[in-house]
Amino acid sequence: MPDSVQIRRALLSVSDKTGLAELGKALAERGVELVSTGGTAKALRDAGLAVKDISDLTGFPEMMDGRVKTLHPKVHGGLLAVRDNPEHAKAMADHEIGAIDLVVVNLYPFEATVAKGADRDTIIENIDIGGPSMVRSAAKNHAYVTIVTDPADYEGLLVELEATDGCTTLGFRKLMAARAFAQTAAYDSMISQWFAFADQGMQFPEMLAVNGRLVNELRYGENPHQKAALYTPVGPYTKGLAQAEQVQGKELSYNNYNDADAAFELAAEFKGQKPAVVILKHANPCGVAQADTLLDAWEGALACDDVSAFGGIVAVNQLLDGPTAEAICKIFTEVVVAPDADAEAREFFAKKKNLRLLLTGDLPDPRRPGLTVKPITGGLLVQGRDNGAISFDDLKVVTKREPTDQELKDCLFAWTVARHVKSNAIVYAKDGVTAGIGAGQMNRRDSSRIAAMKAAEAAEKFGWDKPRTVGSAVASDAFFPFADGLLAAAEAGATAVIQPGGSIRDEEVIKAADEAGLAMVFTGMRHFRH
Repeated sequence: MPDSVQIRRALLSVSDKTGLAELGKALAERGVELVSTGGTAKALRDAGLAVKDISDLTGFPEMMDGRVKTLHPKVHGGLLAVRDNPEHAKAMADHEIGAIDLVVVNLYPFEATVAKGADRDTIIENIDIGGPSMVRSAAKNHAYVTIVTDPADYEGLLVELEATDGCTTLGFRKLMAARAFAQTAAYDSMISQWFAFADQGMQFPEMLAVNGRLVNELRYGENPHQKAALYTPVGPYTKGLAQAEQVQGKELSYNNYNDADAAFELAAEFKGQKPAVVILKHANPCGVAQADTLLDAWEGALACDDVSAFGGIVAVNQLLDGPTAEAICKIFTEVVVAPDADAEAREFFAKKKNLRLLLTGDLPDPRRPGLTVKPITGGLLVQGRDNGAISFDDLKVVTKREPTDQELKDCLFAWTVARHVKSNAIVYAKDGVTAGIGAGQMNRRDSSRIAAMKAAEAAEKFGWDKPRTVGSAVASDAFFPFADGLLAAAEAGATAVIQPGGSIRDEEVIKAADEAGLAMVFTGMRHFRH
């Protein structure tokens, strides 16, 4: 296997013409023969370069609307031949097959075609066949052939040729081959996903192709001894936190992204509604509020648990203004996420150089479809996104006392927050503000008590005459298996309860609610979050 291979003939066939003319000129100046196809050949000729048509190389015209042009022994023989194998060399001589030393190919824009909503026939026509075949042939035979699939690699190729007097080294060819196989794998993944999900409406295809494109390596993973990186999906996807503009602050870690996304997803629940603020710590919200102004929402959310808010993540559902930014800067905050921020807000944040400010441009649709993937030992767990939603009309009153209109509003607000809290989840809310949040406990009673305890601590700290759990609504992400969790909420002062129902002890729990004078509604929908 030679280390150095001279580039004498190059085959260029690209959909993306970025940098093509400059590359062609640089190759021609080195005496490299250029062979090309269709629009690529025209672009090179328009740049004043001499180009040999692929049909002149093969002796066959392009046919079938260009579907058949490079699928020919004189192309693939020139790519796959092992140059120092006598039998291969004889076959090349007998059939007048010339060696091809460099292949520059990028593929039909399948991803962009799907993304713009093209019809099915157009999508099918943008499935490249000849391109991936050439890429794979060249990459397989990287001992002798250099393959380049990305215009971003043209500069590296030219640097390599300059450093080696028109040759490429084995190390460079291996690197390009690895990138090429990743490119064809991702391309086929997109096509298989489109056929399965979009074209045939499958939810769980027999073969699940999961691919991503590296954005960057992160500072570290969940812990400093773990390495981590951010990838974005290959193919059409909903833009979100991964595409956010980082205006300022330190590099983001794995935990920063994970927590910021959790806060961002909860803020998206209030898309198009009045101002909302989410404060989150370690994947659990510690305060959520809606109010007439963003500043009032911030103050309401912070008062729920200002201890946990220290070093937390803040997400908002609208343009971030100066007064709110100034208030946020009064405590240590790791990350702030917003659709946008005005000039005054940016000025306040700029004084906190380590604070990361992420601007997303918009909020995603919280009801969008999709899959979530979780690795387990020896496999992957795949499920649909928890995008279920309920409205007032979906609620079933199961107690003797009907909830008031305000209690119903508080119930739905608490329910919205509870679906983003780790199970077992209990959320108290009053007047669009969380009063206490109990997360991730092994039983629901303890979650109820922890949330009430936090509310009591807040009342004492801020000098309120009573905790905000008094007169609140309480949401449970799953049914109360026993009455004890519900009674703990009643002891904290809750007057209304929202829960899925469905326990074999529902009647026992309903009876306890009636005896405590509570109003309770069932949703019929559970929101476990692990």
